[in-house]
Amino acid sequence: MSRAFPLAGLLRLRRLRQDAAAAELAGANARASAHGARQNAARGELQQTTSEVATAAALSAMAAARSSARSMLAELEAVSQQNRVQQDQAQTVFNEARAGSVRLEKLAAKHAELVAAELLHSEQTVLDEIAVTAWHRDRGRDRGPDSGPNRGRGSDRESGRESARETGRGLDRGKT
Repeated sequence: MSRAFPLAGLLRLRRLRQDAAAAELAGANARASAHGARQNAARGELQQTTSEVATAAALSAMAAARSSARSMLAELEAVSQQNRVQQDQAQTVFNEARAGSVRLEKLAAKHAELVAAELLHSEQTVLDEIAVTAWHRDRGRDRGPDSGPNRGRGSDRESGRESARETGRGLDRGKT
């Protein structure tokens, strides 16, 4: 008797899209997190380098290293920016997929409530019919065999036959 939700296939498809979007978002978050950790480690290493220079060659090497580090940090920042953009896009796709799923989930829940209400109504109707039938049956037992729609008719017939016999006998007696 239970009716299936007519849009169940579409709901499954939307949930699959939502799951795929959630997986993509999780991947973007993981990439951003890993990249942030690499960026923080590179900054930490650069901060631990010494600033003391003994010779001109060391000064030149230190300037080249800092220039290289600055370039590396700029690249890391560009990758971080790209990761944030991918994260935002993945979040947007997930939010849209989730919104589509939520709408259908609400429809499915309303459908389930409607089917449950119809089932309860049909069960209540059956219970009411059983109760009414039992009530009529019990009411008939309380009145006895002379009760009901033919109440009194059978007894009138029998008493009428008896009085007709007595009347007939009385007539016959009077004639003799």
